[in-house]
Amino acid sequence: MISVRKAQDRGHFDFGWLKTWHSFSFGEYFDPQHHGFRNLRVINEDFVAPGHGFPMHPHRDMEIITYVMKGALEHRDSLGNGDIIRPGDVQRMSAGSGIRHSEANPLPDEAAHLYQIWILPSQRGIAPGYEQRKLSFEDRANRLKLVAAPRGEGATVNISADARLYAANLDAGRELSLDLARGRHAWLQVARGEVVLNGQALQSSDGAAVSDTARLEIRAARDAELLLFDLA
Repeated sequence: MISVRKAQDRGHFDFGWLKTWHSFSFGEYFDPQHHGFRNLRVINEDFVAPGHGFPMHPHRDMEIITYVMKGALEHRDSLGNGDIIRPGDVQRMSAGSGIRHSEANPLPDEAAHLYQIWILPSQRGIAPGYEQRKLSFEDRANRLKLVAAPRGEGATVNISADARLYAANLDAGRELSLDLARGRHAWLQVARGEVVLNGQALQSSDGAAVSDTARLEIRAARDAELLLFDLA
């Protein structure tokens, strides 16, 4: 079963410095029909204006992944970490027992385009942590690259959650597939481009929840960039 979340149906706010779209209930946006999917709690598409950003604020008990599509985002946190995230990087922050952080666009003339992803952890109250790693284009060209997964599975970054995040850049006409174990679910986010998922057409910024399906077949109708979640 595939349930499509069209881009234009998401919650949307324009704060001037921030243009944001929420697939699920978040902040001032509440939609009882879309309050996360399985252990995927948040997937926000954000555009942050040059020189602006999110001030220091707290989080607890959440695995937070930042995936930058364009521009740059500067991260600082209460653990002393400070990095600039660019396309080709992936950042993981485990909020655990408590962490404070800020995210800002350091560029003077280009908006930052990113996806902010929250996944519910398998265990509450763990020690907070942080990782940032390179995610090369070659590793995800016309194939699924395991970006985030529990420790020991060979992902780019480790998360403390029963979830796997894959990324792929798919050329028009190319296909890929993913088999889901019994009882598993999936969420596909089309970061850009256009794909067909098991016969269902999806365009840029569309999402799709998948349940009771053993195999995902994805074909790019146009060049596309994908985020694919295997969820508990």
